[in-house]
Amino acid sequence: MPEHTDIPAPSTFGQRVQRARERTGKTRAVVAGLMDQSTEWVKAIETGRIGMPRLPKLLRLAHVLGVEDIAELTGDERIAATTYSKAQHGALPAMKRALTTYQLALADREPEPADVLAARLRQAWKLWHARDRRTGPRDTVEGNRSRIVALLPNLLADTQHAARALEGTDRRRALVALAETYHLAQLFLSFQPAPELVVLTGDRAMTAAQDADSPRAIASAAWYVNHVHRDAGEAAEARVELAEQAAALLPDRDDPDHIARRGLLYLAAALSYAKTGQAGDAWWYWDKADAAARQLGDDYAHPWLMFGRGIVDGYAVTMWNDLVQPGKALQVADSLDLDRIPSATRRSYHLIETARAYNLTGERVAAVSLLKKAYAESPETIEYNLHTRSVLPELVKSGPRMVRDDALGLARDLGVPV
Repeated sequence: MPEHTDIPAPSTFGQRVQRARERTGKTRAVVAGLMDQSTEWVKAIETGRIGMPRLPKLLRLAHVLGVEDIAELTGDERIAATTYSKAQHGALPAMKRALTTYQLALADREPEPADVLAARLRQAWKLWHARDRRTGPRDTVEGNRSRIVALLPNLLADTQHAARALEGTDRRRALVALAETYHLAQLFLSFQPAPELVVLTGDRAMTAAQDADSPRAIASAAWYVNHVHRDAGEAAEARVELAEQAAALLPDRDDPDHIARRGLLYLAAALSYAKTGQAGDAWWYWDKADAAARQLGDDYAHPWLMFGRGIVDGYAVTMWNDLVQPGKALQVADSLDLDRIPSATRRSYHLIETARAYNLTGERVAAVSLLKKAYAESPETIEYNLHTRSVLPELVKSGPRMVRDDALGLARDLGVPV
């Protein structure tokens, strides 16, 4: 006779995770440590406040729980490829060619002066941060990635040539320009299915900054390398050490640019610790970034790194989300002044993060509304955002009826299958 039990079979992803964890005898704290997450994150997974993670983290969770067949966790839930894969921009192959083409002989032309390269970079940064504009008879959107990818291959070739051909101070300035060009390339590549190119651009930018012997360039490179490490799930301590070393190189004087870059590095450390659930350390570093922002004043924003009051507050929302405390994220968001962020791409990102907080609290109507606002700010920013691509199918199928059509329309605009 089969043994009967009154215990119902787990019906949700979170319940299946809890069953697997309890079967192995692991506490939530143990699983959290093995996953480099907080205990609150594990609890949120098991109680359904956080949905199924993307495939790399899902596979790691299965390994930690000793689950050989991932279907034991996913059950009958369909794992949509769009939830776990990144959408590809049409110009990605051209960007890849530009980054992997090597000019072994010096070009038969004079290198552009460092001042000219710096001016071209200023224009490229303006195009990146500007609001998307509509062009052509069909009102086609030209996004931030589409704008800068038209400039990057030539800018990359010219800065590389200048860094090789120039000498002395001019060469160091060209190397600084080259590092910045790699930063732009890294931004284009973010949320693209090319992780090896993201790592490549981060490493090349740091190498160029070190060759230039420029503390300011090294600080900027450390900020962008920090993002690479954080997204790859590496140990927070390694990222923090990099940020601290770069901050220590900056001269300790009341120069707004130095204060902004140092504050940005403190913010990088704060985000790293929040990602791994170490709240005390995270907020200690955020306080240091906050002090730098207050020193610069409410109206200050770095011309291309955008450090200032706006993004320090905006990233506090991200930190509370990563610490799985969306209620506190929304308290910060209530007073967040996006007008202090002179960048459409950054404003769109922080709107998405606020939508993430609303989604975590079950307030789906507000989440859809903010995703639509993020789309209005910068369509390409939200189009390639992984949270947006993963949550929209769920909102279309099981969100409040009054916003399902809005979610469906947004998914279609972004090319997200539902």
